[in-house]
Formats: sequence, structure tokens, C-alpha cells
Amino acid sequence: MMGWYGSGMTGGLWVFMGLFWIVLIAAIIWLVVRLLPSGARTGAKPVAAAGWVSPQLPSPLEVLDGRLARGEIDLETYQAHRAALVAARGGK
Repeated sequence: MMGWYGSGMTGGLWVFMGLFWIVLIAAIIWLVVRLLPSGARTGAKPVAAAGWVSPQLPSPLEVLDGRLARGEIDLETYQAHRAALVAARGGK
């Protein structure tokens, strides 16, 4: 009866096969997590849900008003920049 004795997998091969499958499954999970979009990693803003409104970016005039209020620019600079912004918008 040749062929039956010693033809099975030894203990070392079982360990190698087990480690192979663990590494393969971990790599697949890592790739799936890595490829799926995530707001925390990408810096994406959350989608507006019912009853929740995402914050809007301030308009250029609001930014300019804030700079004047904080004292970053003087009144003359403020007036010149405001006039330029209004003119760029077509006087709106």
C-alpha cells in the first residue's frame, strides 16, 4: 500500500496554509477599507441629513467685514476692496 503513508500535509505546511489565509483575508479587508470613501480620511463634508443644514462658506463681503471688525485692515482699505468686490459682481 504505497502512497498512503506520509503523503499528507505535515504540521509545518498546515501552519503555512493557515498564515497564508489570514494574511490574504487581512489584505482584502485592508484594501476594501482603503478604497471606500470615508469622510474622516478625505476631509469630505457630511451629506446634509433631514433637519441638518451643512454650514456655508462665508461670502467674500462677509470675510472682508470680518477683517475690518478684527482690525486686520483699515477703513480705506476696506472701502477700496468692497468697491472692487461690488464692481466685480456687477453692482449687486
